[in-house]
Amino acid sequence: MSSDFFLEEADEWREEAWEIMRKRSDVKFFLLTKRPQRVKRCLPHDWGDGWENIFFNVTCENQKRADERIPILLDLPFKHKGIMCAPYIGAVSIKQYLEYGQIEQVICGGENYDGARSCNFDWVKSLQAECVSSYVTFCFIETGTRFIKDNKQYHIPKKMTQSEMAYKASVNFVGKSIHFHLTDSWGIPIPQNELYAPHYRSNCEKCGNKLICNGCSDCGRCK
Repeated sequence: MSSDFFLEEADEWREEAWEIMRKRSDVKFFLLTKRPQRVKRCLPHDWGDGWENIFFNVTCENQKRADERIPILLDLPFKHKGIMCAPYIGAVSIKQYLEYGQIEQVICGGENYDGARSCNFDWVKSLQAECVSSYVTFCFIETGTRFIKDNKQYHIPKKMTQSEMAYKASVNFVGKSIHFHLTDSWGIPIPQNELYAPHYRSNCEKCGNKLICNGCSDCGRCK
């Protein structure tokens, strides 16, 4: 999540990463890129029509990037596909792409880096409405540092507050179930009662990211 899996600098070690994902067919891996045009040449030799434990996402921060990247995404051989509109710096419509039935999840969130550009709540609501119409899961993870609502701009410097404000917006939506058919090292399907079950702490309840989060890692920083 802190980089781009398909950037050129990763070419020398990506095969090692694929090998880990190949061996750990019991673990879901979330891949994110703004370089979908490089993906086909970077897939492993035994990829076929995709591995069941890989969730592939492209970033679409505005309409221009959405129209560049989503058609490529739809043409790529992945079993699970998603869109991340983050940093969300311009209105995006993806209705025409959702109609293909391939997109399982849409995430959006405002920008929170130095010199952050504004995120407008009207854009968020419009994107959410399109996802609801297609019954696709939608998650508003954070407002960003500069957030516009009802024509008023708010400055929200803390990421925790950004996430809580996104949660309070009450726009997250659970669409069609996403099924990952995970297997053990022998290729045997893992029973439902043996799959990882996420758990959360009390301070997770008002987090905008909870809908798509794997839960607490027990890092010890919370009390």
